[in-house]
Amino acid sequence: MKSNAKLWQWQLLFLLLAGLLLPSDTLAQEKKKQKVFIMEIGDNIDPRTNRYTQLALDEATRVEADHILLKLNTFGGALNDADAIRLRLLEYPKPVYVFIDKNAASAGALISIACDSIYMAPGANIGAATVVGADGEAAPGKYQSYMRSIMRSTAEANGRNPYLAEAMVEASVDSTLSAGQVLTLTTSEAIKHGYCEGQANNIEEVLQKLNLQDAEIIRYELSSTNKVIAFFLNPVISGILILVIIGGLWFELQTPGVGFPLMAAIVAGVLYLTPYYLNGLAEHWEILLFVAGIVLIGLEVFVVPGFGVTGISGIVLVFLSLLLIMVNNQAFDFTFVPSDQLMESLISVLLGMIGAVVIVAMTWNRVLGSRAMQRVVLSNTFHSNEGYQSAKSAEHLIGKTGIAHTPMNPSGRVMIDDNLYDAQARDGFIEKGDTVQVIDQSTFALRVKKIVTS
Repeated sequence: MKSNAKLWQWQLLFLLLAGLLLPSDTLAQEKKKQKVFIMEIGDNIDPRTNRYTQLALDEATRVEADHILLKLNTFGGALNDADAIRLRLLEYPKPVYVFIDKNAASAGALISIACDSIYMAPGANIGAATVVGADGEAAPGKYQSYMRSIMRSTAEANGRNPYLAEAMVEASVDSTLSAGQVLTLTTSEAIKHGYCEGQANNIEEVLQKLNLQDAEIIRYELSSTNKVIAFFLNPVISGILILVIIGGLWFELQTPGVGFPLMAAIVAGVLYLTPYYLNGLAEHWEILLFVAGIVLIGLEVFVVPGFGVTGISGIVLVFLSLLLIMVNNQAFDFTFVPSDQLMESLISVLLGMIGAVVIVAMTWNRVLGSRAMQRVVLSNTFHSNEGYQSAKSAEHLIGKTGIAHTPMNPSGRVMIDDNLYDAQARDGFIEKGDTVQVIDQSTFALRVKKIVTS
C-alpha cells in the first residue's frame, strides 16, 4: 500500500510538472503570431495621400493588425491633409511606428512626430516644417502660429520635446542646434534628442529592433477599384478626358440634337470628376460649377437660338471648374497650392482644350461626311432658284403654319407659302408631311413645333 501511495505521489508530481512545462491552449493563444501592417508614403502629402492612409488604416483594423509600420519618404505637402493624417495616427488604438527612408520634411515631420516610435535610415532628415505658399515663400504669421501649435501638441502627446518641434517651424534663438535657422535633425541628432528610437537600413532591421522579425507581415496595396481611380488621376489621362469633354461639347454645339457627342462629354466628365471627388480634391461647389456650365451649354443647344452669351458662359464655367478641381485650393485661395502643381493642372486643361480644337478641325469634314451623320445632319446646299429661302430676317413668319417637307430630327426643311425654309424642330421628331408652326427664328433656321390636328 505504501509503495502504491508513493507511486501516486510521483505520478501527481509528474502531472504538475508537465502542466507547468507544456504550454496550455490558453498560453498558446496568448503567444499567437503578431501581425505587422505596413503602408508606404513616398510622394507629396495631398488629398490622395490622405485618402490612402484612411483606406490603409481601415484595412489594418479589418485584418486585426497588432502593429502599424509606416515607411515614409516625403518633402511635405498640404497642411490640411497632413493634419488629418496626424490626427488619424494619434487616435489609432494600436502602436504606430514610422521608418523615415531619407526624408521627412515639412508635413512629413508632423506625420512622423505623430507616430509612437520613429526609426531613421542613415543620412535621413526630419524637420524644416515652415508653412510655405504657392510661390515657395513663407506663409503669413497666422499659418506659422498654427503649425507651431500642432507641432508642439503632437510632440507632447508622444513624450517628445515640444520646443524642438516648434523650432522645426520657425527659427528659435534658444536652440543651439538650429543656430537661428529652421531646425532639421539628422539621424544621429534625432536619436540624441529623443526624436528617433534608432537607426535602421530597411524595414527588416526596424522589425528586428521591435522584436517583430517573426511577425506576420501584411503589406497594404490599393484595391483594383482604387488603382483605377489613381489611373484617372494621372494628369495625362485627365487631359485626355478634358479633350473628350470639350470636343464633345463642341460637336454638339455644331450639330445640335445629335446627342452622341454630348453623351460622350458627360461620360468623360463623370470619369474626370469621380476620382477627384473621392480623393477630396473636387469640392461640392466645384462640381456644381461644372454642372452649371453643362446646363448653360445645354440651354444654348436646345433652347436659346444661335450661339452667344449662354454657350460662352457655359464653356468658361466648365474650363474654370476643370482647373479648380485639379488643385487643392480653398475657395479660390491658392496659398498652399504648389506652383508646379498649379502649372501642371493649367497645362493639362489647356492641352486638353487645344487638343479638342485640333481634333475637331482635322475630323470635322470627315465626320459630317460619314454615313451615320448624314442620317441626322442636314448637309445639302439649297439654292434660291430652286425655291429655297433663308430664315434670315424671317420674323414675319413667326406664328405661320406650314408642312414638314422632310423628316426633322431635329433639322430639316419646311414649306411655308410655297417657299422652302431651313428649320429645326423644338421638340422630338417631326415626320414628313406633319403640320408645323413657326415659333421663333435665328440667323440660320426657323424653329418650329408640331401642330396636332384633331
